[in-house]
Amino acid sequence: MTSASTRDHFEHLLPPSWRTQVSAWLAEDTPSFDYGGFVVGEAPREAFLLGKGKQTAVLAGKPFFDEVFTQLGCEVEWHMEEGDTFEPVKHVATVRGKARHLLLGERVALNMLARCSGVATKSKQIKDQARGYGYKGIIAGTRKTTPGFRLVEKYGMLVGGIDAHRHDLSSMIMLKDNHIWSSGSITTAIKQARKVGGFSLLLEVEVGSEQEANEAIDAGADIIMLDNMEGDQLVDVAHRLRDKWYGKRKFLFESSGNITENNLQERAINEIDILSTSVVHQSVQHIDFSLKIQKPKDV
Repeated sequence: MTSASTRDHFEHLLPPSWRTQVSAWLAEDTPSFDYGGFVVGEAPREAFLLGKGKQTAVLAGKPFFDEVFTQLGCEVEWHMEEGDTFEPVKHVATVRGKARHLLLGERVALNMLARCSGVATKSKQIKDQARGYGYKGIIAGTRKTTPGFRLVEKYGMLVGGIDAHRHDLSSMIMLKDNHIWSSGSITTAIKQARKVGGFSLLLEVEVGSEQEANEAIDAGADIIMLDNMEGDQLVDVAHRLRDKWYGKRKFLFESSGNITENNLQERAINEIDILSTSVVHQSVQHIDFSLKIQKPKDV
């Protein structure tokens, strides 16, 4: 467990606009009347947030959880730090507020926390697995995120200890096969991208062969994505390219495409600088949480 004094404060990364996303979640969940809230009223209540399920999990998403209940006039007392692992069943936090407000925020907050913690848990598992194989490079997610929920999923990757990769189309120039085919060649596409991207953006090019990789390196790409190459082919191509361009060009190799827990060992080779995979966020198992309002002691 990492101490609070040395822990990264990932919430400091969040843009000013993130709170409006929380408002939109609440508006989506209660677009008109709150019938259940009418039943329970506004008596002050205390609720326990419980981490459940059947697996060791990573807690992620505290700022979003806090904001849900802040907007509803409730207070959250955490009994764990962001990024801590826990075994179920764990009393993770206590939430205090008016009964109907606790229930207004319950499902929104739990859905977010379940997804974010699921991404963080899977991210940590994949990173630990790769390190166990002796891999020293970067493990990264991808941009194959849920529309409207990318901020939370990328945040979960960071809490889980991996690289979030580019956040959006504006974060880094990535030229894939469709860009190449549409512009005519790798060299042409890189020249056009450099003209508008300037010096401040890294430029990555997806290649499907050693010949294409050589062209991309020669044209000045910063990162070469060796797409869907595996095993001996991946190692051999990486070795030959590094030998050929040693002292002439600086670049990184990224391997992507169908990387899972089952084939991670053959892809986790130190000739590759970056392994990017969507397994840490697509179809990931959510972490089960519940929010249980406690009976008043005088009842």
